[in-house]
Amino acid sequence: MRPILSALSLTLLLAPNPGAAASFNCTKTGLAPDEKAICANRDLNDADVRMVTTLHLLAGLFAMGVRGNMMDDQASWLKQRQACKADVACIRDAYKRRQGQLDQIYNNIDRPI
Repeated sequence: MRPILSALSLTLLLAPNPGAAASFNCTKTGLAPDEKAICANRDLNDADVRMVTTLHLLAGLFAMGVRGNMMDDQASWLKQRQACKADVACIRDAYKRRQGQLDQIYNNIDRPI
């Protein structure tokens, strides 16, 4: 999975859209404190790109029920990230936890031998 995600992430990072992270527009007014921190920090922006890319990849692999559960988990996670406000370390930890959860989902997919 790492080569696929790396290629997708690189594609998203190289795409000409300087004012956007993967999941929201950094140029819009009224950004929440966590969003402002993500837009201002390249590492957090990259973590956002990777997480959203992984989520979209996984969403395309599963039927509606599993996909719905994944999106419910994502909504819960987003509330946790928002609770970090502008705390960069807290946001970074939130991304690490969520990326780990998504990687676990991918690693547990049954594959033919």
